[in-house]
Amino acid sequence: MSEQITTVEVNGVTINYRLEGTGSGDLVVLINGLADDLGSWDYQVPALLNAGYRVLRYDNRGIGKSSKPGGKYTAELMAGDLRALLAGLNINEGFHLMGVSMGGMIGQAYALMYPNSSPTSGAHILSLSLCCTYAQPTNFCSRMFDLWADMAQHMSVSDVMRDVMLWAFTVPFFRTRENDLAIFEEAMKQLDMPLEAYLGQLNAIQVFNTETALAETEKLGGLSGDKIMVLAGEEDILIPVQLSKELSEKIAGSKFVTTRGGHGCMWEFPDEFNKIFIVFLNKHQQRK
Repeated sequence: MSEQITTVEVNGVTINYRLEGTGSGDLVVLINGLADDLGSWDYQVPALLNAGYRVLRYDNRGIGKSSKPGGKYTAELMAGDLRALLAGLNINEGFHLMGVSMGGMIGQAYALMYPNSSPTSGAHILSLSLCCTYAQPTNFCSRMFDLWADMAQHMSVSDVMRDVMLWAFTVPFFRTRENDLAIFEEAMKQLDMPLEAYLGQLNAIQVFNTETALAETEKLGGLSGDKIMVLAGEEDILIPVQLSKELSEKIAGSKFVTTRGGHGCMWEFPDEFNKIFIVFLNKHQQRK
């Protein structure tokens, strides 16, 4: 499969997606975080391709070249978008699912809504990786998100993201990687996301709560715990590491791992992030 960049009409919206990779390696599906488009995985995709995997990444509704409707989004709504995208692309095989931040919430919602009915037929999850995310926001994150909503309405979405970036990276990043810093800052200035779409995505992480659902299921998505990894940046202060650890503790048998960096660990320390992710994928790959 060579690289394809196109759009498809699914679930009442247009979804922009990119399929990359050749050969018969397992498919890895990547889900972006709040206000991030599919380019947010640029530091991961080359490593995944080099490891023999195929990759599907896409713009969630509200960002990039996908539709940007108003209204309150939920993780369940966006999990439905992913399900429809897979169906629209005629993907009827096992795939590895990775979601970061809001993407990790969509990943949880997907696994709860569409648990594996059979590991040998149709689209089903081979492994689930949940990065820098939680089961519910707690009073800390809830207050932070309320502030972001106020800032977006009184300033701009771009201003909110400029502020978020200050807390996504570690202090050494700001001190020693000025060129990389400039690239991220410019990206924040150029962010094309309408206010209503931002508030729509923000609502998804404000109302998200899988605590009860996780307590009621023995196997998230029908997966044994060893096929689920919760990964966190060890200095994450946006979604505190404690919340990721508590999520892992709610999923029996899941693997909890930390890597260098904060909420932006996948960008600040991509080599380490990618190594952890690919080692986990290799352990559970279907097509060896």
